[in-house]
Amino acid sequence: MIKEQLPDITSDTSSQKSYSLRWVGMEGIAVPLHLSDKDAVGQVINSSTSIYVSLDSVESKGIHMSRLHKNINQLSTLKLAKQSLDKLLRSAIKSQEGISCNAKVRLEFDVTFEKSSLLSKNSGYQSYPVAINGEASLDNTDYEYELTIPYSSTCPCSAALARQLYSQQIDQRFEGESISKQELLNWVQSAQNSFATPHSQRSYAYLKLKLKQGELLSLKSLITVLEDVIGTPVQTVVKRVDEQEFARLNGQNLMFCEDAARKLKQYLEQNDSIVDYWIKVEHQESLHAHNAVVMDQKQQVLDTKL
Repeated sequence: MIKEQLPDITSDTSSQKSYSLRWVGMEGIAVPLHLSDKDAVGQVINSSTSIYVSLDSVESKGIHMSRLHKNINQLSTLKLAKQSLDKLLRSAIKSQEGISCNAKVRLEFDVTFEKSSLLSKNSGYQSYPVAINGEASLDNTDYEYELTIPYSSTCPCSAALARQLYSQQIDQRFEGESISKQELLNWVQSAQNSFATPHSQRSYAYLKLKLKQGELLSLKSLITVLEDVIGTPVQTVVKRVDEQEFARLNGQNLMFCEDAARKLKQYLEQNDSIVDYWIKVEHQESLHAHNAVVMDQKQQVLDTKL
């Protein structure tokens, strides 16, 4: 029995129109990833991965998709690092046998890190949505992170209005020019005297960070620093002592969405490893049915010599 060669339409058929195509590829491929040692030794995460190559040859009808899929599968055996992503992108270009000069990959996953409680000796796990975008030409590779950082924000205006109400209640409750310190303390701590509380909301910072060529930052370190910059990250396991400390942090870090955005902007502008960025800060209001947002990007030096 003669085994016939299977037809290869992509290779045997020329394109009817002489046009190149910017990106051709596949999206939503399931691939397990191994985090690098600097993030979490031995942690394996599931990703949804997309990969593309440019179709630069105007004579070729299409790309070799199965070869791209085989390249993506190689990530399951490597640690997630710049070297492995560089290798993937170069291999993707090479696999197309001269019809492609560029490759692009997008990895989407949730990364989970252990976080300690603020004061008690407890810990829990926090997950963060992450995407890594990589793009390579024949002589260059660029990478970009997309991160989502949840945090708590307490409205400065609401806090000021609450303080005014407390001041009015103290004025009405205590007559005369002097007040007994113990009587005042007892009054403040009474459950019946919670006249007003500032409104707080769960908030989110969405970031796109273009990295300096030759670098791929530690996700754990970067997320930790960004949480420290904002000052009021969400918690995992909390005892009462942790909740009280969280209330203190919120009280000392009152912020509108503009304040949170400026904190992040200051850090990003001063970080030499980040060459470009875009941020969106979203405060999911508890007072309103809508959200308060800020969007911004890296400061550009304008040429005034027009």
